[in-house]
Amino acid sequence: METYTQKFKVRLGLFVAVGLAIFVLAIFIIGKQKNLFNPVFTVNSTFYSVSGLQVGNNVRFSGINVGTVDNIAIINDSTVKVFMMIRKEVKQFIKSDCKAAIGSEGLIGDKLIIITQGSTDAPLVREGQHLDSEEPVEMDAIMASLKVTADNAAVISYQLAEIMIKVNSGTGTLGRLIRDSTIAGNLNQTMVNLKNSSKGLDENMNAAKENFLLKGYFNRKEKAAQKKKEAEVKAEEKKPDGVIQK
Repeated sequence: METYTQKFKVRLGLFVAVGLAIFVLAIFIIGKQKNLFNPVFTVNSTFYSVSGLQVGNNVRFSGINVGTVDNIAIINDSTVKVFMMIRKEVKQFIKSDCKAAIGSEGLIGDKLIIITQGSTDAPLVREGQHLDSEEPVEMDAIMASLKVTADNAAVISYQLAEIMIKVNSGTGTLGRLIRDSTIAGNLNQTMVNLKNSSKGLDENMNAAKENFLLKGYFNRKEKAAQKKKEAEVKAEEKKPDGVIQK
């Protein structure tokens, strides 16, 4: 009986010890995430809407989590003030002209505060300083815009369908052009006439060259072209070897 009692006490002691170790580890991990054991400084910013931001959400700078949201307070009917705790070690990188914006972890993740980078010549941020803010884009506004775009696409698709129905049925100018064989025949005949006209024009030009009144003009033109070609050939022959003309 005593042996059983001793084993029970040992097991109970081990269970309590493991439970305390897990509790201390959890406190350490949560405290590290919430910056409970790190020196911090505070800044704040105001928004028209925080878009679901909650106390304890991360504060991010240059893509790195540097703090947490400490408190959210409603100032009036159009202003919400957000207080942030940021690790003191990154204070040297945050400038007074940095801005605070509300983002999210991925597309539908938790909300967070994003501090943008400031200018290089601006002074460093001070304890308790107010940062200018950029209002977040509401998901409802995005969905409304997408709905308008989808409605416009549906109207365009309906109109294109009506046009294709008219074309297939031979209605309208384009439909008649595609389906009416008479119009197609007229177009073919027009192309034949243009080809014959071009051939006749070539014949007229050849006849003009043989006309004694215009023959001198064409001869002079041909001689001028020949002289120009000969001059180019002589210029090429006078070029020294190895010289590349651009």
